Amino acid sequence: MRILLATDGSTFSETAAKNVALQFKPETTELMIIEVVEPLMFSAPPEMAAGWVPEMTERRKDLFKLAEASLAKTVAILAPSGFKAETKVVEDEIRSGILGLAEEWKADLIVLGSHGKHGIEKFLLGSVAESVARHARCSVMVVRTPPVKTIAVKAA
Repeated sequence: MRILLATDGSTFSETAAKNVALQFKPETTELMIIEVVEPLMFSAPPEMAAGWVPEMTERRKDLFKLAEASLAKTVAILAPSGFKAETKVVEDEIRSGILGLAEEWKADLIVLGSHGKHGIEKFLLGSVAESVARHARCSVMVVRTPPVKTIAVKAA
């Protein structure tokens, strides 16, 4: 089975990785872990060359370094269970990056957390997960993180 695990470094992605380790066997699973970095959008004055903004080059490098660290963290979660994974950072809009690579790589299953940490998405209850589930050409497993229980404390 070919599993594409989409991560973003969030606790939701960590839970998705742990679920892969618990539910699948490394001997029968080919695993690719990806993180999608959205392209930086900016508006440059007309006298500048298109796409040339030096400060954005550094910001882009920083985003890729964070993505690589996130992928390494996910690999570390799966390694004790015997999983070996290919990793990839994709620069695209998050939904289309996941769907495009899943189709290109011919994934049998996409696994992702129910929520992400990217921009407004964290407030839109799983809009990336919902979109991927609706549009994927393969099966999708959306892993929900159990809610954190709060303890009520009475003032004395």
